[in-house]
Amino acid sequence: MNKKGQALVEFIIILPVVILLFFGAIDFGRIILRTNELETLTSDVIDLYENGKTYDEINNFLKETNENNTLEVKNKNNNYIEFNIKSKINFITPGLGKILGNPYEVKVKRVVSYE
Repeated sequence: MNKKGQALVEFIIILPVVILLFFGAIDFGRIILRTNELETLTSDVIDLYENGKTYDEINNFLKETNENNTLEVKNKNNNYIEFNIKSKINFITPGLGKILGNPYEVKVKRVVSYE
């Protein structure tokens, strides 16, 4: 029995699975990193809003950081303001985009008391 041939066949069978797991881990890491970046941006946006900046000035600030960022501000019953920042990520893992949707939309929502 040829042990080298058997090892080669096993390697060829396992290699695609290992590659998919590796790139999947990279993509999920990118999602977590992007969420963290959006959390920081949300804090900056709230600071800008509290300092009296207009919606257009805040939106321009977001576009300077990343052109995929979008801002949505909602005023609910004059009690609080809801800030939603969204960004999109394209996956590099084959097939993951079909499961989660490509591009994947990362969302961060923060609610601030309206005074």
